[in-house]
Amino acid sequence: MTQSTDLDPEDRKIITLARSARARNGVPEGAAVRDDTGRTYVAGTVGLDSLRLSALRTAVAMAVASGATSLEAAAVVTDAEAPSEEDLAAVRDLGGPGTPVLVAAPDGTVRRRVTAG
Repeated sequence: MTQSTDLDPEDRKIITLARSARARNGVPEGAAVRDDTGRTYVAGTVGLDSLRLSALRTAVAMAVASGATSLEAAAVVTDAEAPSEEDLAAVRDLGGPGTPVLVAAPDGTVRRRVTAG
């Protein structure tokens, strides 16, 4: 596990944003992605009867809808041990297989760093 203070400040920022989205909205997951220009997109889990999206897929969709053409990094705050294959596929589609994905516990401790690949 990695303390958030051991991270690059920009990675620490997206974890903080993801934690805030999770807490503010009372959802199971919060996520944030950073595009290649440094803009960030933040989202929580979407759980409607007609639409279910993880926080990470929602954040990627928000980036795409806002005109992002690539990702530098992604973070998800969750109780899960790892992102789903569908989440990684969404990050990979926009950022490529080498895009880092930080998986953090609700307290912000990074449990795992994987690539979208």
